[in-house]
Amino acid sequence: MPRSQRNDNFIDKSFTVMADIILKILPTNQKAKEAFAYYRDGMSAQADGEYKEALDNYYEALKLEEDPNDRSYILYNVGLIHTSNGEHERALEYYNQALELNPRMPQALNNIAVIYHYQGEQAKEAGSDEEAEALYDKAADYWKEAIRLAPNNYIEAQNWLKTTGRSTMDVYF
Repeated sequence: MPRSQRNDNFIDKSFTVMADIILKILPTNQKAKEAFAYYRDGMSAQADGEYKEALDNYYEALKLEEDPNDRSYILYNVGLIHTSNGEHERALEYYNQALELNPRMPQALNNIAVIYHYQGEQAKEAGSDEEAEALYDKAADYWKEAIRLAPNNYIEAQNWLKTTGRSTMDVYF
């Protein structure tokens, strides 16, 4: 039974009913509708912490989805799961694939920056100050681009960029 038919709370059931109605009336092909159903089930499983099930659904969605923008969000969500599992290198691969399809995705840029910053912290703790600085610089580059795309977001990153001298840009809200 598809996950969307197993939801047991009112909000999930309401979302599923609305999504099913939209799927039926959208002027799109059956393949795209199936891809969306897998994506929706993947998001539901991910929200429940069922990462293997979510990944299985996302991979099925990727087999069917042809729209580059929609594929970018599927890839982004796969990256989120790998980040949650501590698989940072794999997460970076998926975030970068998402950005190749949709370069205007500040959340992917932010997550890449967070990983590089974390790796910089790890390198610093290990006594590799030069490696840490290089990773911090990479994080800064990604955060600057994310902030350029979404200037009202990533306030902590903006503060970090300023306090570390990695950015002198002012963002006005």
